[in-house]
Amino acid sequence: MFSPRKCGQNTQLRLGYLSVAGYICPPMNLNIQLALLLGAATLCSSRGAAQGNGTDYGGPEGLDIYEDLVHDGTENIAAVWDVNDSLRFIPGYELYRNWNTDVLFDRMHANRVGRDTLELRLAYEDCDHSMPCPGDLTSGFGMRRGRMHYGVDLDLDTGDPVVSAFAGMVRISKFNSSFGNVVVVRHFNGLETLYAHMSERKVEPGTLVEAGDTLGLGGNTGRSYGSHLHFEVRFLDQPIDPALVFDLSNSTLKAKTFDVHDRIFSDLVAQQGVGGKSSARKYHIVRKGDTLFGITRKSGIRMKDICRLNGIMETSILSIGQRLRIN
Repeated sequence: MFSPRKCGQNTQLRLGYLSVAGYICPPMNLNIQLALLLGAATLCSSRGAAQGNGTDYGGPEGLDIYEDLVHDGTENIAAVWDVNDSLRFIPGYELYRNWNTDVLFDRMHANRVGRDTLELRLAYEDCDHSMPCPGDLTSGFGMRRGRMHYGVDLDLDTGDPVVSAFAGMVRISKFNSSFGNVVVVRHFNGLETLYAHMSERKVEPGTLVEAGDTLGLGGNTGRSYGSHLHFEVRFLDQPIDPALVFDLSNSTLKAKTFDVHDRIFSDLVAQQGVGGKSSARKYHIVRKGDTLFGITRKSGIRMKDICRLNGIMETSILSIGQRLRIN
């Protein structure tokens, strides 16, 4: 598992640098890394064969265990990538069990935070974090004009650099009709941060970044009225108020650790039930022992209606902490 950088430490291994044929390779796209790994393995195999007979190096003479994988250069690279590689190279993979480079956030199928408190390490030293941009807060987290605003808006000028809040790996870099040019970075502790409305993106999925590395340039793309940065913090696809993590007025962390617990998200559900169109909606947070049948009896809502509202089936397995709309 990756861990946050400690200032002054050698970060090559933590960030996924690869030693290929005696050289240290800088961070790069995962597919390129894997191709280099296989190429290095093939090179080492051929070197071994040149130094003696094949039986001295683990097999009969002429046997190349990589031949079927690399005979055309790229065709079967994915065939040797397994969950252990994902756990090693992809930040937070042990929590998410996926690496989706297309969908921004999948709240319907997100893993849920249990009742136990999970302490996340945000930083060891000041150099382990950075505010995405130095601008003032122009709009906070919460209900806004009858809709939920899942992040904060920070003032900037078009062309200003937007930087990564923490070290991690870029999961999303694309244009979205609402967010415009948007980048999502997954960090080593499982947090994800989103940077939206940029005029230009400077990174691609799979890029490894440090805190303070440029992700793009500020702008006014997507559903935006004036140049600004829309900045979100999420854990397991669930939104967290960035003001709980950052002291936005001083561009610092509130603490070097952050406690994640179900109350953070329960408070969000309560907030969504205040004002506007959301005031009529009611939600049930699944707890230990809950069943879909039991929830329908308590709420008085037909099972087929609950399934339709939440996009699930009557046979679906519920997760503790899952939010179900019940009206």
